[in-house]
Amino acid sequence: MSERKDIADLVQEAIDRGATTAEDIHKSIANLPLKMLEEIEVLRKPVREVRRVQDRSIGAVYDLIRQINERVAKLASDMLRKRKATTPRRKVAAGPTRASRARA
Repeated sequence: MSERKDIADLVQEAIDRGATTAEDIHKSIANLPLKMLEEIEVLRKPVREVRRVQDRSIGAVYDLIRQINERVAKLASDMLRKRKATTPRRKVAAGPTRASRARA
């Protein structure tokens, strides 16, 4: 079970880091045209407001991805825990007894 939990944790962490990386890239790309528009004096203030709304919107999407990832990880952890609790233990086959060795 511990190995499965470690794998589940690793996957959750990788998805979380991937979402953060994608968010950073998304914001960088989305900001390129805004940088150019900010150079126009009359547009500077409205573009700053657009950037603020854009950053909040992009952030909300990736926050949602991270929240879903966290919930899926909890669900997977619960399922692994339940599976372990309901899985019957395997009986270990006993080795030969003294009597059976003596007969052989």
